[in-house]
Amino acid sequence: MFRITFKILNWVSPYKTRMILGFIMSFLNAIFIALPIFLASQIFNNVVSHKSIYGKDIFNVVIIMIILVLGRFITAYLKSKNQESIAYEMSANERLNIGNKLKNVPLGYFNTHHSNELTTIVTTDLTFLENFAMKMVDIVINGYILISVLILSLLVVSWQVALLACIGVLLSFLTIQLLENKSKKNAPTYHYAQNQLIEKVVEVIRGIQVIKSFSKENASLRSFNRAVNESKRVNTKIEMQYIPFNLLHLLSLKVTSILIVLVACLLFIHNSIDLPTFIMISIFSFVIFDSVENINSAAHVLEIIDMTLEDIEKIKSAPELDKKGKDLTIENDDIAFENVNFSYDDKQVIKNVSFDIAANTSTAIVGPSGSGKSTLCHLLLRFYDVNDGFIRIGGIDIKDLKLSSLMSQISAVFQKVYLFNDTIENNILFGNPDATEEEVIRAAKQACCHDFIMKLPDGYKTVLHEKGNNLSGGERQRISIARAILKDAPIIILDEATASIDPENEQLIQTA
Repeated sequence: MFRITFKILNWVSPYKTRMILGFIMSFLNAIFIALPIFLASQIFNNVVSHKSIYGKDIFNVVIIMIILVLGRFITAYLKSKNQESIAYEMSANERLNIGNKLKNVPLGYFNTHHSNELTTIVTTDLTFLENFAMKMVDIVINGYILISVLILSLLVVSWQVALLACIGVLLSFLTIQLLENKSKKNAPTYHYAQNQLIEKVVEVIRGIQVIKSFSKENASLRSFNRAVNESKRVNTKIEMQYIPFNLLHLLSLKVTSILIVLVACLLFIHNSIDLPTFIMISIFSFVIFDSVENINSAAHVLEIIDMTLEDIEKIKSAPELDKKGKDLTIENDDIAFENVNFSYDDKQVIKNVSFDIAANTSTAIVGPSGSGKSTLCHLLLRFYDVNDGFIRIGGIDIKDLKLSSLMSQISAVFQKVYLFNDTIENNILFGNPDATEEEVIRAAKQACCHDFIMKLPDGYKTVLHEKGNNLSGGERQRISIARAILKDAPIIILDEATASIDPENEQLIQTA
């Protein structure tokens, strides 16, 4: 439990100063909680000892109580202000870090790490961290800070009662350790069931067109229902397994509270403590364990947080393509493949391929499906690195270039076009965000898409649906060509850009 808690603290270490301030406020808050009980005990002692109490004394007590109550709420507020927003800020930074990381990983990374998995980490898992990471730190660290202060307060009046309270905390801690061991075994099962559920939801949404066209709604729902029921079964089973440990944890604390009162009675009977001290200890017995009662709920959550932090760390430690690249000036745009070999896992796709493409020329790579045509394009774009050989542009090995420098030389139009849920204008501007409106229109005209854009209700301001699904395949392809034209790179790659297009659109694309 403490291992994962300190792992969270290490994760949020950029906000260390605020964390420390939060812990200081938690310590002061614990003191403000304990002091009123001592004050009440002192007042009661004065009453039973028949000491004179004057109006001034009552006024002073009221002022002190107000100060203590205000101190308690102010320190609680400052603790929350310093700590509670940290996880949200850290999660926002992690999302940006993951986005920057994924820009530089090889394309093959996405073959072994599905988009559903990455989406879950960036959205669901990091949202879980936002909501629970600092709450768990508060429950564990601040909980034990508070009970430590209360036990030290008891130590002032009775070491026997303080020792008994320590034993109760220790028994509670041992049951939490048992619960944590069970949680460690259950966390991967829970994580897998949740990911399967998310995967099925995404699968049904993405495939709804195919599902409806083949009238497979019931079959698809059966698969979805299985994932829902499995998630329910796993969650129910896990919760049922936790019940004995939760009861044992609470039992150890409640029994200890009763024993504290009994021991205080014995001490009072044997005149080891006076009546006000006995009453103070009795009051303490009802509240002393409040701060650690909920720690059992943290055990399972902490294990899930641990897995999430590990998943984030795996992404951050993924290999990058751009570690040694430099901003180099490319004098010409001649392309050379020299004895290039490349394999997808154990399957060799490109074997000892060499060819040259002179600048300002066009070259067609022809071959049957699966022969490696697209792979050659991907290697030039450095979506993957070659296993052997070299790819050069202007005599420079593309591995020596920063990805930004390499991509500034190349525009690409793929068979599978991706358009963003944004205006047509902004989708074209993606090729060159600094372009003027006139340049956008010129590129659209060159790509033979200006006419159909102007027929749309909002013209270039028309907002496209997800992936541009409110346009035809040919229209989407021509917008992607306009985007490539606007980039105005010296090298352009057309990767089977007309393979899935009707003859009319193919002619327009060829013209473009």
